[in-house]
Amino acid sequence: MKISILIFEDNANLRESISKLISYADSLVLLDACADVNDVEACVREMKPDVILMDIDMPGRNGIEAVKIIRSFNARVQIIMLTVFDDNEHVYDAICAGASGYLLKKYISDKLLDAIHEVMNGEAPMSPGIARMVIERIQHKPNGGKDYNLTPREKEILTNLSRGNSYKMISADLFISIDTVRTHIKHIYEKLQVHSQAEAVSKAMHERLV
Repeated sequence: MKISILIFEDNANLRESISKLISYADSLVLLDACADVNDVEACVREMKPDVILMDIDMPGRNGIEAVKIIRSFNARVQIIMLTVFDDNEHVYDAICAGASGYLLKKYISDKLLDAIHEVMNGEAPMSPGIARMVIERIQHKPNGGKDYNLTPREKEILTNLSRGNSYKMISADLFISIDTVRTHIKHIYEKLQVHSQAEAVSKAMHERLV
């Protein structure tokens, strides 16, 4: 079954380029490409995309605000933020709002398809810059006294996720199979009551779980 894509990007040339990339991919289908997010709730509710490609900086309502709106009624759609810089506060805020990951615009032609398949598989790589920001926030946020009964191994894996490590990197670092990593991550999601890596990292950040 093809992965359905919905685009929100105000730059007409880039929006057209991304649309063409998606149309050339046998595994993807483009639902629509929008220049703004003014009708984001109606669009997402009607089209029910698997993945949303969301520009962060748009005139009027921005991509971060749009993510918050989407997450208020849809926790499962994967949202990839499109950004010029990978280490600024906007990317961090987007992850906290519920974005599944992000992609630098300069790498769209080379990495878009991989990024889409990664988020569909539950992964959300982060750059070292954003990972450092996440770790810093973890160190300064109170826990609130909640106990999610994470095992020591699950905490190790959650820490690795917070650093932006891929499943393959976690597997190599902890000397366990990728399938074992996936099993642990599934249990982490269940205990934290989240649906994605980005949500898990955001919760760990806000509640100082690692």
